[in-house]
Amino acid sequence: MSILVNEKTRLIVQGITGHVGTLETRLMLNSGTEIVAGVTPKKGGKIIEGVPVYDTVQEVLDEMKADTSIIFVPPAHAAEAIFEAAEAGIKLVVCITEGIPVKDMVKVLPYIKDRDVRLIGPNCPGITTPGGARVGIMPDFIFSKGNVGVVSRSGTLTYEVVDTLSKAGIGQSTCVGIGGDPLIGTSFIDALGMFEDDPDTSSIVMIGEIGGTAEQEAAEYIKEYVSKPVVSYIVGISAPQGKTMGHAGAIISGGVGSAREKIRVLEGAGVSVATSPEDIVEKEKIL
Repeated sequence: MSILVNEKTRLIVQGITGHVGTLETRLMLNSGTEIVAGVTPKKGGKIIEGVPVYDTVQEVLDEMKADTSIIFVPPAHAAEAIFEAAEAGIKLVVCITEGIPVKDMVKVLPYIKDRDVRLIGPNCPGITTPGGARVGIMPDFIFSKGNVGVVSRSGTLTYEVVDTLSKAGIGQSTCVGIGGDPLIGTSFIDALGMFEDDPDTSSIVMIGEIGGTAEQEAAEYIKEYVSKPVVSYIVGISAPQGKTMGHAGAIISGGVGSAREKIRVLEGAGVSVATSPEDIVEKEKIL
């Protein structure tokens, strides 16, 4: 099994006619993902990489079944694209777009919650279930099928960790990049709960970074509700206070959100904290 996406996922690509949307559509198709349609306003009737393009998500659903949407829409219009997918009845939305205004996300989050829609992102690399589906921008060649669930705030660090695991013969059930913005749709806790309930995930790797309290909240959740072993890797030990490091949410303010504080709390919850991707492998081998 897996979480969120698999070989039965039927995907819509919003923003398919843009350069990135077209490129990633081709790559997702090559990885075996079933893309049933694309959506770009006023571009309906086109064919992109063999995929029919519609003007709206609703037009797609009026003609065929789809359960997931991925968004490659510029920041100024990305929130509108999320609203459109949710209103039409899509239950899983993956938003790759970086730089969506916080004020827009403040409106998006209660809207999707009211409609029981799962949002991954924004500013995330998406989801990959090896042998099932890739809904995002993660490189296929680093993944191998297995039983380790991976959840991460950082895209490129995710790739490094997954590549290191695969080269050591440790495969993954699903990898979820939740995004590094201050306001995101799916938290560590959400992903941890899904992995805990997945019978084919035997252990979990959680990759965090400085900023906010998401890792501390995850530690409390793990202590109370997660029975599977969790290995965590927190980056940013040397990051200075008050300076944004990479992600908009990666900033230490008032002493809150430091890597050392996160590591302390995670270890207190019984989580095995690694010092490098290679150390994650070593800890996974002895679980």
